[in-house]
Formats: sequence, C-alpha cells, structure tokens
Amino acid sequence: MDKMLITGGYQLNGQVAASGAKNSALPILFSTLLAEGEHHFDNVPLLKDIESTAELLQSLGCDSHREGHSFKVHVTKLKSFEAHYDLVRKMRASILCLGPILAKYGEAVVSLPGGCAIGTRPIDLHLDAMKQLGAEIELKDGYVLAKAKKLKGGTVFFEKTTVGGTENLMMAATLAEGVTIIENAAKEPEIVDLANYLNKMGAKITGHGTSVMRIEGVDKLTPARHSIMPDRIEAGTLLIAGAITSGEVEVTHCQPHDLEALILKMRESGFKIETTANSIKVFATKTWEAVDITTAPHPLFPTDLQAQFMALMTVARGTSVITETVFENRFMHVNELMRLGADITPKSQVAVVRGKPDGLTAAPVMATDLRASASLVLAGLIAKGETTVGRIYHLDRGYEGLETKLSALGAKVRRAH
Repeated sequence: MDKMLITGGYQLNGQVAASGAKNSALPILFSTLLAEGEHHFDNVPLLKDIESTAELLQSLGCDSHREGHSFKVHVTKLKSFEAHYDLVRKMRASILCLGPILAKYGEAVVSLPGGCAIGTRPIDLHLDAMKQLGAEIELKDGYVLAKAKKLKGGTVFFEKTTVGGTENLMMAATLAEGVTIIENAAKEPEIVDLANYLNKMGAKITGHGTSVMRIEGVDKLTPARHSIMPDRIEAGTLLIAGAITSGEVEVTHCQPHDLEALILKMRESGFKIETTANSIKVFATKTWEAVDITTAPHPLFPTDLQAQFMALMTVARGTSVITETVFENRFMHVNELMRLGADITPKSQVAVVRGKPDGLTAAPVMATDLRASASLVLAGLIAKGETTVGRIYHLDRGYEGLETKLSALGAKVRRAH
C-alpha cells in the first residue's frame, strides 16, 4: 500500500495549476446516461474516482476513452440498469446514476453507496425527491429498486441542503413530464457546472447557483462537448500549502470567486493574497493569527477545506475554534495531527486549536479520508523531520499528482510502497 514521505521545513515558491474538479466531473459523467451518442469532455482530472466512474459506466454498457485530460463517453441503450455493489462501494458519488437511469429507462437498481467514512450522509433526501416525481422506491438486500413509467414534475423542498440530492434530482427532472421546482437547492459551483452541461444537451434549467431552481422537462437530450470547471478544493489546498510553509505560491487555472470564504479567512489571519480572473497568489508571511471558521454549504466556508485549514491553524499565533456543521465525523484527522505535536481539543462538532508557531514534529500518521490525507501532507510540509503518511490511496481519489505539484514548488515529497 502506497505511502508518502515528506521532509518538512522547505519553503514552497512558484506557480502551480489546478486540475479539473472531481466533484464536478463525477456528476457530469453520470449525466451522459441521459443521452445516447458520444459525449466529449476536456479538463477531466486523472483520478481514481474518475476510473471508478468509467468502470461503472462500462458495466452499464457504455464505452469510454481517455487521452490525457480529454475524456469521451459513448452511450448506447444500456445493457443493464443495475449499478452493482462491487463498483458502487468504492465511491459514494455512484448513487448519482440513479436519477439519469430512472428518468431515461423507467427503472434502476443501485447499490447503497460507500466512499469516505466522514459521516452518515444518508441518501434518504435523494430517494424522497424521486418519490415526489412519482417514482416507486424499495430498499432490498442493500439495493435501491426504483421504478417509474414516466417521472412527473413537481415542487421538491429539501429540508437540508444536499449537493448530491440536488444533482440527482436535476438530472432526473430534465426528462420528467412538466416543470420541476427545487427549493433549498444546493448552490455549489459544481451544481452550476452540471446545469451548464445539461443545458448544452438541450435541458431547460434556470436558477442554478441560487436556492430555487426551475427545470422544464424535455423529450430528449443529445450529447455535447464541455470543459470541466477547475477544482476549487485542490486550488485551496495548494494555496494553504504555500501559506503554511511561509512561501509565495500562485495557483493558476482556478476561479477565485469560488474560494471567497477561504481567501477572506486567510486575509483575516494575516496573509496577503492577490487574485486575477483565474489565479490566486499568497505571499510569504512569517507568522499568522488564529481565526475561527464554521463550515456550511456554499458560499460559506467549505467542509472540504476544513481539515487543511486546521493544519494551517496548528502553527498560528493564538487559539482558533473550528466548527463543523456539515459532516459529523469530519474530525478524524485531529488525532493524527496531534501525533505531529498539534495542540487540539476535539469535541463532537467543535475543535479548539491552540497554535504552536514553533512548529510540529514528524511522525508516522495515517489518512482516514480524502481531505484528512491532504491536511496531513500539509502538516508534514512544516514538521521537523520526515513524516510518513499511510493509506494515501484516499489522496489519489481526489488529488491529481499532488506530490508532483508540491515537488515542483520545492517540497521534499516522495511516494513509496
């Protein structure tokens, strides 16, 4: 099993490009199931989760072909409407094939999903939404059995904002009869990217990026070409890597307006940050102040950057309070950061971080989920000695060549078996 070895104490400097967004690419790849023919995507990241999605699409009867960051999916009439457990367990986003298959073919059998162990993340909201469009849903032997001769539009109110639930419903509603209104819809940039692709295919979606979306069902969608948006979480992680090492790093090929909450908090902490239309630059700062953050749905502070920001706060001056409101198990990195010498008191939804500007000390640590693994790599960049991060297969699910990008900026990072 691969691990990452990081020798701390090297300042990062230079320019680095963000890759395409995993959290945008996955739903968009599943949306291809709505339209037979060849779909063509650019800026698709080279990630384990993309491979898992291609495997799942192939099991349903689709062909896919990758050349670098270009990705083609050829969809014919599906040979199977079942997303099998062996494939779905690898990746939680697999549940996103439910809406498209159900809407297009009238039935779908999808295994209950797996993925990172960061909380319950129930799919009840997805299933309730499908029921409100007229689907019959049954749970049997660990599978969701969904049927609907023809989905019918209606008003769906999500009691809790759900990114996956909004995406699944959006895709299903494109081929439903009549108009669907989604209230309390998720507003994440990845939702907007999915809506943009669906509209390119011929869907009639308005209000994406706001809390109320309107989708007018159409009879048929056709394949199109689309470039996947930049990964805001990767961009934020690379920006924090520059900051935590007191370096000067410019992240290019990104959209700064998608990271306003992070930029605001970093400036509040004492970092000088400059932005252009598609780049963010952090300037070298020797010391920075502790600031509090509370995670919440977009446009507030993203839960996917909480662990990385916590790593930055472990060496800040003062005490910060980090509150996690999105996932209940998202402090699993805390004990590992403490192995590196961080002073953190975790409670159920709150962690109190007492900054140690003198730094951390290297130790062997273990990644427990995707973003936790990134936070441990960031902490390793400044820990005295060599830090070993185990189980980095988590990292490969969501970061394209992170060690290569960090090495190019001056980090001493290598991968070992």
